[in-house]
Amino acid sequence: MYNFDFEKPSTIADAVSALGTEDAQALGGGQTLLPTMKQRLASPSKLVSLNGITEMHGICTGDDGALCIGGATTHADVAAGAGAYPGLAGLAAGIGDPAVRARGTIGGSLANNDPSACYPAGALASGATLVTNAREIAADDYFQGMFTTALDEGEILTEVRFPVPEASNYQKFEQPASRFALVGVFVAKYADGVRVAVTGASEEGVFRWTEAEAVLSGTFSADAIAGMAPGSDGMISDLHGTGAYRAHLVGVLTRRAVTAAS
Repeated sequence: MYNFDFEKPSTIADAVSALGTEDAQALGGGQTLLPTMKQRLASPSKLVSLNGITEMHGICTGDDGALCIGGATTHADVAAGAGAYPGLAGLAAGIGDPAVRARGTIGGSLANNDPSACYPAGALASGATLVTNAREIAADDYFQGMFTTALDEGEILTEVRFPVPEASNYQKFEQPASRFALVGVFVAKYADGVRVAVTGASEEGVFRWTEAEAVLSGTFSADAIAGMAPGSDGMISDLHGTGAYRAHLVGVLTRRAVTAAS
């Protein structure tokens, strides 16, 4: 590791001000950023920790019934405190290992938007609203490709608001070394239709499987999508699996998620 400045503001306004410094970087749980810095793949001159901002911690229910989760809330706290949304709580409980869940944060994961991370699938399938210090962004507009989001430089993800579905489930086929999703599928059934989001599979990052959504919105049953799978074009191919294999897994995991949610 190299020398850098460190600040731990207590308010969002102070954090935004600190991030105005050249080469400053926001720090959530540090589960991705710190290893990246150790490998010299990133070299910010200042880290601005968001963990001291009280208003960015915790879980509550909004006036509209949505589950509101502060951006600095850890995976462990989401797993323990999101009982009103069992599918999301289950997703959080399966991230990494206990040490990762104790430090990693929902805001850090969504800001990083790793193509194999779990939370992007949960947020996109939920039609969540991502709240920053400056605006509110719909999940459909927020995710813009591998490691790319709609966040501007210096913008902080302060809260995520999840509409709670009638039924939901997340299924993940783990890469055993990293415990990231080789493929992960989140299914959420709402009164106005079903949303299906896939992580780990596409070269473009998390995406909605709209063909399955259309079928499941009519008949919410695994049998309704028997034999279905997305096309393999644009799917990740690496030493862990081909694009065709990942496409097949999307179909399998979606059916499992629907069965579990039912």
